[in-house]
Amino acid sequence: MKNTNIILNNTAMKYLHLLEDFFGKIAWSPRHDATSELIFTILTQHTSDKNAEKAYNLLIQSIDNWQDILSISIDKLKLLINSAGLYNQKAIRIIDTIRYIHEYNNNLNLSFLKKFDLNEARKWLMDIPGIGPKTASVVLAFSLGMPAIPVDTHVYRVSKRLRLLDEKVSADNAHVLLENQVVEDKRYSFHVLFIKHGREICKARRPLCYTCPLGEVCPSKEFLSS
Repeated sequence: MKNTNIILNNTAMKYLHLLEDFFGKIAWSPRHDATSELIFTILTQHTSDKNAEKAYNLLIQSIDNWQDILSISIDKLKLLINSAGLYNQKAIRIIDTIRYIHEYNNNLNLSFLKKFDLNEARKWLMDIPGIGPKTASVVLAFSLGMPAIPVDTHVYRVSKRLRLLDEKVSADNAHVLLENQVVEDKRYSFHVLFIKHGREICKARRPLCYTCPLGEVCPSKEFLSS
């Protein structure tokens, strides 16, 4: 009897290699330090990257360092991040996050997480109130170079259409399931290319199946293109 995990692993990697051939290979490079990435990712929750970037840029222009968050009024913080939406909730979440990190480490440097294994590091971040697996995985993958696969709406949709995830699997549970199917040094590339593919070709509505580099092997092509 064939090992299902090996079959899934081969399938996921086959899809990834086809996307790399089509879009090009992806090299990892850090976007922000881990604490900045965490704050930025909180701001992106339930809004567009454009709105989050506007709020983030205004915020960092108004403080000298993240420690200053604990010194300004919550009303001022809400005003600074207004463009990100849900500013009441996000302001509290940002303050709680900064306080949590500082109380644990006596500073705001999250690089100590690299000493943990992946699931321990993710759990540590998820112990912060309001931080879920996607936000934690973004920080680990984008800032610390750890082999996490953040599952956003595009990764989730494309993975389900390719049968890498069962229809009943939640987005929160999808992170570890996908990581188990992709070798560690290709997980960042998997995340980035699945997002790119989801945005440009495998769209939520009217996917462009006729130009899809996975068209010959996609198990959903007949259904999606009908």
